[in-house]
Amino acid sequence: MTDVAKKKIYKYKKVLSNPSRWEVVLKEIRTLVDMALTSPLQDDSINQAPLEIVSKLLSENTNLTTQEHENIIVAIAPLLENNHPPPDLCEFFCKHCRERPRSMVVIEVFTPVVQRILKHNMDFGKCPRLRLFTQEYILALNELNAGMEVVKKFIQSMHGPTGHCPHPRVLPNLVAVCLAAIYSCYEEFINSRDNSPSLKEIRNGCQQPCDRKPTLPLRLLHPSPDLVSQEATLSEARLKSVVVASSEIHVEVEHTSTAKPALTASAGNDSEPNLIDCLMVSPACSTMSIELGPQADRTLGCYVEILKLLSDYDDWRPSLASLLQPIPFPKEALAHEKFTKELKYVIQRFAEDPRQEVHSCLLSVRAGKDGWFQLYSPGGVACDDDGELFASMVHILMGSCYKTKKFLLSLAENKLGPCMLLALRGNQTMVEILCLMLEYNIIDNNDTQLQIISTLESTGVGKRMYEQLCDRQRELKELQRKGGPTRLTLPSKSTDADLARLLSSGSFGNLENLSLAFTNVTSACAEHLIKLPSLKQLNLWSTQFGDAGLRLLSEHLSPFPPVPSLTETLHLWPPSHPPVPVVSSCMRLPAWSREESETSPPPA
Repeated sequence: MTDVAKKKIYKYKKVLSNPSRWEVVLKEIRTLVDMALTSPLQDDSINQAPLEIVSKLLSENTNLTTQEHENIIVAIAPLLENNHPPPDLCEFFCKHCRERPRSMVVIEVFTPVVQRILKHNMDFGKCPRLRLFTQEYILALNELNAGMEVVKKFIQSMHGPTGHCPHPRVLPNLVAVCLAAIYSCYEEFINSRDNSPSLKEIRNGCQQPCDRKPTLPLRLLHPSPDLVSQEATLSEARLKSVVVASSEIHVEVEHTSTAKPALTASAGNDSEPNLIDCLMVSPACSTMSIELGPQADRTLGCYVEILKLLSDYDDWRPSLASLLQPIPFPKEALAHEKFTKELKYVIQRFAEDPRQEVHSCLLSVRAGKDGWFQLYSPGGVACDDDGELFASMVHILMGSCYKTKKFLLSLAENKLGPCMLLALRGNQTMVEILCLMLEYNIIDNNDTQLQIISTLESTGVGKRMYEQLCDRQRELKELQRKGGPTRLTLPSKSTDADLARLLSSGSFGNLENLSLAFTNVTSACAEHLIKLPSLKQLNLWSTQFGDAGLRLLSEHLSPFPPVPSLTETLHLWPPSHPPVPVVSSCMRLPAWSREESETSPPPA
């Protein structure tokens, strides 16, 4: 900034620091804005200085009328087209949105400002007032007569008319605003957590005694003598009802003594339990219902509806699923029936998307954590449909790359009852899962196996699939019967059908060495290879065999010798994809040929 510009800025700052008549002040503000816009200097400080002067003026004069507020906002509007408002000005804008949501200034002046913030902001953590202003602006739109229709049109304008949004920062910024707004709905309750059941208390099945300060906004109403008894144990606890109320939130918590043994056994552990374990793993553990006040309820409804709108855009859905995968909501929100019921639409959209990058986000971020799959499965806090969404999630996951023994084991350990119930009601996906559990010997208990068989035979589709399973098992026993060759080489150009036809023609229980080199077999033939009990060496040189087949082999051929010989292929791992991690633990690959090493590096 030049000395001349500094002198002009200083002059306006001095004039506006002691306002006498607001007509003169408004005229000086307009002159200041014109000076900044017509200045030949391309310097951010030229535009920011007038905004900071006006911001200071507004913060020092809080008794202005609404009309004076709007006149000042309209006067500085040209500067806001290419500049973010400073923090104090954002606070002034927030106040105007709250007090005058139907003002034309909100639509005509604030809309381009918020659009610029959503398109260009890189980190709301560095400028939280911008996020708060965006949040209040959207709530002001929701207060108009059309309500959510106006908000929907605003979201459409941010995405654009094409199938792909040209602004990569819009979605993350919108999600950040939604998460902060939803958190604010439960903020008073969260800040008074010493009056609400903690994660450990919910898991223990009873609320522990604690010192409560009378000055807190949340107070315990209708205390029970059992609640403050330090000598009461979980086995002696009776059904208690605890009601927590505030100006915005009303919470009712019921505790019973029929908590799951797995939960009560670890109640003495000081570490925080898993999220879903705490929040009503089963209805017998505890029941929590949260009721928000009118304003918080409107805010929650508005921003959950925005999440629904975001999930309807195909190009935004992968990023949205990734952002929501860690379940970035407070536990109070997950215990709120209305919230989980409304959010169910978003999870359903993820479960219907055939792209693996989307529906894989239904599972947890890492081992030991819970994901949306656990939250909306039967027994989870959010399940309210007898497992319909759970069946949809299992169907889409089994249809991609999660048709694995590990996934079936987790279902058998945690969700066998719901799977059998849905299969009994004719759900084809669950019938297929029960058949796979029998086929892969997932279930060890004979009584459980008989119960699964009875469940399958109780429906037409289950009976048909179980008969097909029995036929395959008879063929498998014939295939694995001792006898046949120990070495076998398929002719070149053979296909998966040729291999299946050959293996179904006799017994191959003694087959130890199988060469499929220079054939056209693919990963689909792995379903036949896993039936060979004595297989020790497998030659897949120059075939179409890929990662999916290797995953299946690594899961079902665990009795393999420690170091089997698996010949590398050109198609197996392109340079852009690493080898399957699960295979490296049980298989060693021989050295690459010189010709292959020239085209792509060997696997690690």
